[in-house]
Amino acid sequence: MVSGMELGAFASSVRERVTSFMRSYVDYLSNDVPSLKEGVAYALLLGGKRARPVLAFAAGRLYGTPESMLDYAAAAVECVHSYSLVHDDMPEMDNDTMRRGNPTVHVKFGQAGALLIGDTLQALAFQILSDPRSGMAPSSCARLTSILACGAGYEGMCGGQSLDLEAEHQHLALEPLRKLHSKKTGALIRAAVLMGAQCGGERDPGDIEALDAYARHVGLAFQVWDDVMDVTEDSATLGKNAGSDLEKEKSTYPSLLGIEGAKRCAREAADAAKDALLAIKGDTSLLSQFADFTVSRDH
Repeated sequence: MVSGMELGAFASSVRERVTSFMRSYVDYLSNDVPSLKEGVAYALLLGGKRARPVLAFAAGRLYGTPESMLDYAAAAVECVHSYSLVHDDMPEMDNDTMRRGNPTVHVKFGQAGALLIGDTLQALAFQILSDPRSGMAPSSCARLTSILACGAGYEGMCGGQSLDLEAEHQHLALEPLRKLHSKKTGALIRAAVLMGAQCGGERDPGDIEALDAYARHVGLAFQVWDDVMDVTEDSATLGKNAGSDLEKEKSTYPSLLGIEGAKRCAREAADAAKDALLAIKGDTSLLSQFADFTVSRDH
């Protein structure tokens, strides 16, 4: 990737590349369980912004990491993200019926099928990450596996989802809401950045600290803006059920700060993310543009 590339072109290239890589992986699976294979393909390959792969590639680009190596890190984190959407949409969780402009997985394949599809995607993430064809050193593979597992599990996404379920029909203060979303949304965004950065080997601890701070702020900006869009956009624009947070009486940033206050909070977080990048000597323009993107998107 050339220096100074625009985020739009870069993101489009990454989306196409990673989707093709994941499709080849799914195609390679045996046809022993065709309905499960179909469901995995449906959940993983049918649209999506691929925001986390874009972050992984942008962070890896800082260190000249081969794209062929980044494919594995980016696909692994996207598999975990996709599995989380499958499970989150189920009746036991958010009970949503539309995702990416299509019926959610449990609507199309049934609840038991959706549960197994999500489980398979989670396992596939670590199968991809441990594939010796990635060219990663064993130490790098172990490091990335730990980052992804922590971001996806108790201390990260699953812990955040549990807090989110407990918070339904309650009114959280701002700090507990930040903690919830730092886990539910922010942890996997953080994992994507750190995995991309460390895919090719160990990095300067100062860089990792700065990238970690960047990712934490971007994760906050991303979630706050999601909350804003849930109020201001319709289902057709979002590609999923709009207003679901309001229906479940969840605490959101707009409910606590108002829409303009929430937008201001998101923009402040995006600015803080860009400020964190100043400590890094390499070309961080794509990561900086991504921070701006989080607070300008409409879906």
